[in-house]
Amino acid sequence: MIRWLDIVCALILAMVVVGGITRLTESGLSMVTWEPILGAVPPRGDAEWQMRFDQYRAYPEYQILNKTMTLREFKFIYFWEYLHRLLGRLIGAAYAAPLLWFLLRRTARGRLAALLVLGLVLGGLQGVVGWWMVKSGLNENPYVSPLRLAIHLGLALFVLSYLWWIRLRLSGVESRPAAAPFRRNALAFLILLIVQILYGALVAGLDAGKMYNTFPLMGGRFIPPGFLRMDPAWLNIFENGTAVQWMHRTLAYLVLALAMHVWWHGLRGAVTTAQRKSLHTIGALTLLQVALGILTLLFHVPVWLGVAHQVNAAFLLLATVTLLFSAPSKN
Repeated sequence: MIRWLDIVCALILAMVVVGGITRLTESGLSMVTWEPILGAVPPRGDAEWQMRFDQYRAYPEYQILNKTMTLREFKFIYFWEYLHRLLGRLIGAAYAAPLLWFLLRRTARGRLAALLVLGLVLGGLQGVVGWWMVKSGLNENPYVSPLRLAIHLGLALFVLSYLWWIRLRLSGVESRPAAAPFRRNALAFLILLIVQILYGALVAGLDAGKMYNTFPLMGGRFIPPGFLRMDPAWLNIFENGTAVQWMHRTLAYLVLALAMHVWWHGLRGAVTTAQRKSLHTIGALTLLQVALGILTLLFHVPVWLGVAHQVNAAFLLLATVTLLFSAPSKN
C-alpha cells in the first residue's frame, strides 16, 4: 500500500509539472469540451484534427488572440492540454482500482478505509474544478480566471499533501511530540507557504511574472506605479498584476525569514532524526526556491524555470507536512 501511495503521489507531481507547462505555454483552452470518457482518445487523422481545430476557432481565444494560428500550432497547444487531462484520468485509475482491491480484501478497513475513500472523492472534485477553471476562459474574455487557477493548483497540492500524510502514517515515520514553539513555528510556516503558493498561481494566471523582470526593485522602485490602480483597493491584491507580483515577492522574503527561523530554532528542539532531516530539507529547499524565483523573473519566465519553481514549491510543502507529522501535538 505504501508503494501504491508513492506511485500516486509521483503521478500527482507529474501532473503539477504538466499543468505548469500547460499554463506557461497558454495551452489550457485548446480543448473546449469536457468528455471524461471519450476525451481519452486523441484525434486520429486529418478530419478529426480539423474538427477539433474548428471547435477551438469558434471560441474567443482564437478569435481575439490567435487568429493567425495554424493547425500545426494548434496541435502543439492541444498536446499539452490533452496530456494534462490524460494524466488526470491515469491518476484516477491508478488510485481507484487498487483502492477497490484493498477494500475488497479488507487490507484497508475502518478509519483508514474512510480516509482513502475521501482521497478518491477529492480527486474527483479536482477534475470538476479543472473544468470549472477552463470554462472561465470560454467566454468573451479569453483568459482563465486566476482565482480559479489558484483554487485548482491549491486543491491539487492539498490532495498530494493529504495522501502523503496517510503514506507517512503507514510507513511508520518516527513521530514524537516536540516543544510547543516547535510545532507553532512549523504550522505558521505551513500557512505562510500555502498563501505564497496560491499567490504564485495568481502570478501565473495574470502573467504578472512578465511585468517587472528586475530584482530586487520593480522598475527601479520598491512599490511600482499602478500598485493601487483598481477600485476598490482590496481588489488590487487579487486582480492587479503589478500588486500581485509585489505581494509574491514580499511574501518570498517572509517565507525565507520564517524558514530560517524554523530551521535554526527547530534544530535546538528537535528530538528525532525525522524532525532534523525535515528541518534541513526545508532550509535547503527554501533557499533553492528563492533562487529559482529570482532566476525565473530575470529570464522573463522561461517554461522550464517556471515549472521548476512550481515543483520545488510542492517538494517544500511535502517537507513541511513531514515535519508537522513528525512533531504531533502532545494532546
